[in-house]
Amino acid sequence: MLSVLSYGRLVARAVIGGLSQTDSRDYSLVTASCGFGKDFRRGILKKGMCYGDDACFIARHRSADVLGVADGVGGWRDYGVDPSQFSGTLMKTCERLVKEGRFVPSNPVGVLTTSYYELLQNKVPLLGSSTACIVVLDRQSHRLHTANLGDSGFLVVRGGEVVHRSDEQQHYFNTPFQLSIAPPGAEGAVLSDSPDAADSTSFDVQLGDIILTATDGLFDNMPDYMILQELKKLKNTNYESIQQTARSIAEQAHVLAYDPNYMSPFAQFACDNGLNVRGGKPDDITVLLSIVAEYTD
Repeated sequence: MLSVLSYGRLVARAVIGGLSQTDSRDYSLVTASCGFGKDFRRGILKKGMCYGDDACFIARHRSADVLGVADGVGGWRDYGVDPSQFSGTLMKTCERLVKEGRFVPSNPVGVLTTSYYELLQNKVPLLGSSTACIVVLDRQSHRLHTANLGDSGFLVVRGGEVVHRSDEQQHYFNTPFQLSIAPPGAEGAVLSDSPDAADSTSFDVQLGDIILTATDGLFDNMPDYMILQELKKLKNTNYESIQQTARSIAEQAHVLAYDPNYMSPFAQFACDNGLNVRGGKPDDITVLLSIVAEYTD
């Protein structure tokens, strides 16, 4: 997070400038990404904004900054389907819609819905499933609008504390809500949720707020207090510092995922569901780390 001194200066400027509800300046997100595919140890990395079966995007429009993450369901690999194709195509479609201005900042579910139905109508057959989380910062209203389907998610951190977060959506243990495209005739046999089932929220942000958006590979391996400790390393709002902190968080989650003696959040959740599980959860990890700043062209 920001140092106490830096944060204090931001607050002072806000008071002197008559900000809060009367701030007429546009806001933006300064965002960096980092991640690891589950197969990273074998040197297998995906091209583009993909880490293993995870995918993400960061897009800027004159009315809003928009970003998203998606986690492809790995079980499709047993049927000869590359899980990253679905999540990657979903995120690329969302990105294109934003850049074309075909979205409403206050309705991130709409971005997800339009993208999903484009995939359904794709002339090239596409099979798979994915969770998804879309985060939109409306520049003028200073409101953060979100849509989360499944167990990816986001945190908003202010003054070293989590002040807003997504709710995880699970049908049952380790079975998150997900968008799916099944083979013809098998629709009823594949778990599939509507984009409208996504949990939607709106939240007023302030300059200096930190927004962390990630797939479950992070949240299953790092509890909030560890994430907040890493965010203390974020000393300023420039891209290089944000990128370094995002990498630090992703690296620590990756290490913990392979620690057999660590009681991870995932292992704790498994125990709560009557399963004898210990250790981290090896998984793809995607981290998008953002700071709310004044908008500049």
